Amino acid sequence: MLGFVPPLPQQPGRPPSAGHMIVCGDDALARRLAVELRYVYGERVTLLLPPGRDANSPETPLTQRGRAAALFGRMSAAMNRAGNGGGTTGGSGDTNAGVEAVRIMEAPEPSDDVLEEAGVDRAAALALVYDDDERNIRAALTARRLNPRLRLVIRLYNRKLGQHLEELLDQAAAVAMPGIDPALLDASTTVLSDADTAAPALAATALTGSSKIIQAEGLLLRAAERPPPRPGETADPGLCTLALLSSTTNDPAGAEGSDSSGDEAPQLLPDESAVAAATGRGTVVLEAVSRADPDRPATRMGGRGAPLAQVFSRRLRWSALGVAAAALALVIASLLTTEDTAIHSTYLTLLDLLGMNDPAEGAPAARQIIQILSGIAGLLLLPLLLAAVLEAFGTLRTASSLRRPPRGLSGHVVLLGLGKIGTRVLVRLRELDIPVVVVEEDPDARGIPLARSMHVPTVIGDVTQEGVLEAAKIRRARALLALTSIDTTNLEAALYARSVKPDLRVALRLYDDEFATAVYRTLRTAHPGALTRSRSVSHLAAPSFAVAMMGRQILGAVPVERKVMLFAALEVAGHPQLEGRTVEQAFRAGAWRVLAIDATPPADRTPDLAALPPYSPDGDAVPPPSGLVWDLHPGYVLRATDRVVIAATRRGLAELLRRQRSVVPRQ
Repeated sequence: MLGFVPPLPQQPGRPPSAGHMIVCGDDALARRLAVELRYVYGERVTLLLPPGRDANSPETPLTQRGRAAALFGRMSAAMNRAGNGGGTTGGSGDTNAGVEAVRIMEAPEPSDDVLEEAGVDRAAALALVYDDDERNIRAALTARRLNPRLRLVIRLYNRKLGQHLEELLDQAAAVAMPGIDPALLDASTTVLSDADTAAPALAATALTGSSKIIQAEGLLLRAAERPPPRPGETADPGLCTLALLSSTTNDPAGAEGSDSSGDEAPQLLPDESAVAAATGRGTVVLEAVSRADPDRPATRMGGRGAPLAQVFSRRLRWSALGVAAAALALVIASLLTTEDTAIHSTYLTLLDLLGMNDPAEGAPAARQIIQILSGIAGLLLLPLLLAAVLEAFGTLRTASSLRRPPRGLSGHVVLLGLGKIGTRVLVRLRELDIPVVVVEEDPDARGIPLARSMHVPTVIGDVTQEGVLEAAKIRRARALLALTSIDTTNLEAALYARSVKPDLRVALRLYDDEFATAVYRTLRTAHPGALTRSRSVSHLAAPSFAVAMMGRQILGAVPVERKVMLFAALEVAGHPQLEGRTVEQAFRAGAWRVLAIDATPPADRTPDLAALPPYSPDGDAVPPPSGLVWDLHPGYVLRATDRVVIAATRRGLAELLRRQRSVVPRQ
């Protein structure tokens, strides 16, 4: 245990002070986000949860409020230990000193009265992270009406609807506040998807040595995971070392450490001395920077249309080839035994095959024998045509059904679960042209139509039942991705898959860090030669939502074992840790590192660095040059007008934003 869980009174009669933040949700993301804001950013937080137990975890005896209280207690104890240990961000002490505990409220719906009781009219930001898109939209419209100046962060799975909603709410804020600063208006509404945020990281866990991609101004930053070097080898440092992993030459599997793992956790943003001393450890390095290609749709398995191999079976195709060869032999025999032309011989042979020719009475014996053989071949043609018609109708009937895994499939990824997360991961894997077999228990799951349209082989069944994973060809798979919303189901599937194929690469979706650590250590002991990874969707997505509530947007999040490294674009002005310092002086080990500088004039800069620049539809036009400078001289002095791209830890980025908030008073 991480320590005593302090009681968290609901405080229904105590009105929140101005400038606090409100988090409304019904699952793990809401609790993680409240933890991020309270214990990383030091904000005053009001958490609104539905009463009763978590609908996504009905087997858990704790209520939503009880699970949140337990999580806050564990996080508080861990942060106190980190503070007593000195930390890595400097001697700032406990940044949460003097900040009251999270105020927990319970209500079935975020109605007008509930939001007013939570203090939405005095709040600085509101996060709506319910699992239901409609509930989030309804609450966002209500909150914008109650407080036009409120910063909204909304969780939506539907991307197009999210774009339209963001434009609508921004327009409402602009009407209510004429003359508002465009930068503030741009940050007034942010629509995010936890599925989109976590999918790249989850997909990358299925690939050995895969790169984590971060996009900035049409450029791609590739953060590659390097295994520990063998004795006598030297690891490639890349452009810079972003993290030192827990894996070593003697222990390639590592410890899969998290924030609460102590010395076993990976070390983020190490300095040169730490990198030089860690000669036998695995690393995450900034590998390369290249221009991004325009987005392309995910490819379908098996190609487009309905090729002959998918319409007719192999046995039928061989039978048709045999009849065609027999007909050709009869034509050649007719040419050799008669003086007819090739066209006339072919014509007579076809008539004999179809039984439409007159008997060859009085004709030479050779002609009569050829006619008899043609009739026999014609008898074989009738069942062949009937079989072709039946198979064609069967193909048309099953064209809208799910595809079964083909017999010769190998080297594929078995994906468990086609909910919101699994569907996004499926799209990501197909964008990388990785063969996938999906296992889903619910035939009406969200991702089933997508799997059908992409011709992805799908097995409908309970993964915990014997024979389901075998139907997905788990013995010849390269990896297993268990992404259902139930931790125990993911674990059971991983254990069964390992019993079938002990060296299988396994990636689990697990919420609790302690549970993930116990699972990892047990699997590593039982299968030391196999690679096991675990990820928490809420842990990957919560930093993005927290930064958005602070009025910023991150470029991406890279998982480092069970820790997260963030990439963000910041204006140097207002950050005393950056302004007036050289690139070398601005680097703080374990907190942040400046990777690039945007040399574009402030008036011409793109507000969102993560957006791709517009390309010509015909693809002939040369994309506009990027203003980002990556080969920075360590002695370059950062100016107030500069915008920089940084890699930061969660606490490091929180310190930068927190310091800026103390310099620039809240409006």
